[in-house]
Amino acid sequence: MSETRPQLYGLTALRGIAAWFVVLYHIRASTPWLPASVMNVVHKGYLAVDFFFILSGFVIWLSAQEDFAARGWSATPAFLRRRMARIYPLYAVMLLLTIAFAALLHMTARDASNYPWSELPLHIAMLQNWGFTDALSWNHPAWSISTELAAYLLFPIITLLPLTRASRWVLLLGIAALIGAMASTLYAMGHAKLGADIPHTGLIRCLAEFTAGCLLCALWQRGPHRPTCLTLIGAALVATFGWIMNPASEPWAFPLIAMCLIYFISDFSRTGRTIPRPLVLLGEISYATYLSHFMLFIWFKIVFVDDAANIPPHLIALYFALTFIASFLLYQWVEVPGRKLGRSPLQKRDDKAAARA
Repeated sequence: MSETRPQLYGLTALRGIAAWFVVLYHIRASTPWLPASVMNVVHKGYLAVDFFFILSGFVIWLSAQEDFAARGWSATPAFLRRRMARIYPLYAVMLLLTIAFAALLHMTARDASNYPWSELPLHIAMLQNWGFTDALSWNHPAWSISTELAAYLLFPIITLLPLTRASRWVLLLGIAALIGAMASTLYAMGHAKLGADIPHTGLIRCLAEFTAGCLLCALWQRGPHRPTCLTLIGAALVATFGWIMNPASEPWAFPLIAMCLIYFISDFSRTGRTIPRPLVLLGEISYATYLSHFMLFIWFKIVFVDDAANIPPHLIALYFALTFIASFLLYQWVEVPGRKLGRSPLQKRDDKAAARA
């Protein structure tokens, strides 16, 4: 975001917490010693990805909509360049490391069925979760980055909608329609969970929730409005109660709860209240955490673990520490330099001038 836009550090912190929720989800089969009450929560870690999709739409609308409003379709190339510079360098590094690992498995005659070479071109092009395959492969969490690419391509079309002029109630109805349509589609496909059949439902989830996130940001930009706040609180209560009474309500209940959380945390951030720096840091490195933790856990088990079905707490703590360190280093050495690739020639000229000053 530019300096003229609000710095929503509360959302940054939430992003970090959500990334670690995904980490816990992917290691849950190795921690049978966790209390059942904790495991019941960890088993829902896949929902953090739906939170990411909504948050992505919210933040990208906040950061890019004004440029499209001013320049129209001509803003598209720069927008896509910035987004690719944001996600692809780290994505490519993790894919290259995974390719090296798969090659090592092949050379040592070990099972490499999770790394099908025939699907590698799809992963290189970030198209692996556009309905071309029937199972996750290679670096599994990268499936959501694949669908995010589709959302970025959709965003210029979303900006054509008169969201900045629409009334609050039209935006609320639009959000409800998007989530209702997504849930209805999942139900029609035979799924009552958001995390089911990711190769065939992931793209649907991403595009619907990303677009709803854009509408949510347009609603939030209207400023404080008591009836809107009461409506969102009511929606969150209904969704929570419905989900508790009927777990099959998840496809519509959780997105509504997540949207209300994002809306009110954004309001909290707008007040200027301080967010603890460690939580903000977790959010800043969350993309690296999300994209690296899965393969890191595989490599960690090979090196340190005897029984993958029951990893002791002290080794889990070591894995967490290594994941944090790797995330921080990847953020500093890959993400931050990579973002410079998305800067325009004019911005690069200004950067050089500032450096000489």
